[in-house]
Amino acid sequence: MGKIAKIIITAGLVIAAAVGFMTFKGMHRTADNQIEATSKIMFDVYLRSLTYTGNDVPVKAGEKTFISIRNVPYTDLDIIDVKTERKKIVLPVLNKPVVVEDASQSNLYDMVITLTDNAKITKDGAVVGGNKIKIGLPITLEGKDYKFTGTVSDLTVMQVEDEELRKSINTTNDIQ
Repeated sequence: MGKIAKIIITAGLVIAAAVGFMTFKGMHRTADNQIEATSKIMFDVYLRSLTYTGNDVPVKAGEKTFISIRNVPYTDLDIIDVKTERKKIVLPVLNKPVVVEDASQSNLYDMVITLTDNAKITKDGAVVGGNKIKIGLPITLEGKDYKFTGTVSDLTVMQVEDEELRKSINTTNDIQ
């Protein structure tokens, strides 16, 4: 080996030892150390233009639904609330807009389903199943009679005791 190769190897070992020492002493934060707390969260999943011809909506409050985040299976979550509306249209009546159910699409619904889970809270927000839960995240809900795909439309972090952490949580829902 040449003299330059030995110097490069020695420098690499010194840098690796320094990073290891700083991590051990807490001067350098690893991904595991960034979790500040664990808290309960509630988030809404918006399902747009679902086609359903049955009598009762298959998703009900108080039941569980299996979710997949970005097409990766996660777990069963409790359904807190379900809001369902038929598709609506705006009609101009005497120069005033009126919102009515769309009779031409009687089997089309919009739904908002509220779910709850325990999340790891970081300075960037809530993390479940290794994914940051943010508005716009694609979610699939699956039960014995249905499989719906929607997006997260709202997120509420509950019970974070550390006031400084609560203020530092990124609530702008920026994509990183």
